[in-house]
Amino acid sequence: MSAPVVGRFAPSPSGRMHLGNAFSALLAWLSARSAGGEIVLRQEDLDPGRCRREYALQLEDDLRWLGLDWDRGGSAGGADYFQSCRTERYARALAELERQGLLYPCFCSRDALHAASAPHASDGTPIYSGACRGLTPEERAERARTRRPAIRVRVPDVEIAFTDGLQGDCRESLARDCGDFILRRSDGVYAYQLAVVVDDAEMGINQVVRGRDLLSSTPRQRWLQDRLGLPHPDCFHIPLLLAPDGRRLAKRERDLDLGALRAAGRTPEELCGLLACWAGLLARPERVAARELLPHFSWDRVRREDIVLHGDPLAPLEAG
Repeated sequence: MSAPVVGRFAPSPSGRMHLGNAFSALLAWLSARSAGGEIVLRQEDLDPGRCRREYALQLEDDLRWLGLDWDRGGSAGGADYFQSCRTERYARALAELERQGLLYPCFCSRDALHAASAPHASDGTPIYSGACRGLTPEERAERARTRRPAIRVRVPDVEIAFTDGLQGDCRESLARDCGDFILRRSDGVYAYQLAVVVDDAEMGINQVVRGRDLLSSTPRQRWLQDRLGLPHPDCFHIPLLLAPDGRRLAKRERDLDLGALRAAGRTPEELCGLLACWAGLLARPERVAARELLPHFSWDRVRREDIVLHGDPLAPLEAG
């Protein structure tokens, strides 16, 4: 008998939710609830320069307005569900990887890492050249006098293969397609790749629904999970909502954010129906509550390809 599904919302409280965030939250909620499962709300507020508690509260309000509830976490769950309050857990995981001899300090500048000549991974991040991998203790001490290092993990030349619940069979060479990646930034902030692995395991998450732009993170996370003796959640990487020029919707540009949509008089039923149509769960946009979509949900019906929003994406609702 398979374990009950435990899914999660894991937003970054760096601004107002936009339709892309709502799309991901709706599918995560439908997947867990249609299986009789549980939803955890975790606020991924690691970056102190971008994340604010008022944004976290607004995200919770927007989720409730959409009709998406959760069983654990959020503000009511306390500090354990805010990554900024969980750094001791990440420090312990980092210490275990250090014990295994997998870590080293990196003194490279941001400009050097993002040089135009540097190869880049599929998610746009530069593939690290390994410049600091072989530094001697003396060289490290000398560089540490003028620059605080980031901490990288040395990855082996292995291929990680896995099956995504939506995108199918995937594989990636860690050394070629990813390279040694950062686990703690030079300012002391822990990296997403480490934090999410620790949090998902501790919170019992066994199903992860997130955007297709994070598909390339999965091999890194599975490898870290193996190093730390943690389980692999099932993953479903969903299509992205794209502007006509091909860029992803972004909070900083206020692309179709829920604040503007709510102020304009849009209803949760309008937006849920439109998102469900884009996902492939409905044949056409119609006004429907999130719970009314549960009988329609199946991963077999969810489209894999990204969704380009041409013209006014809300026009079908105005006409309907």
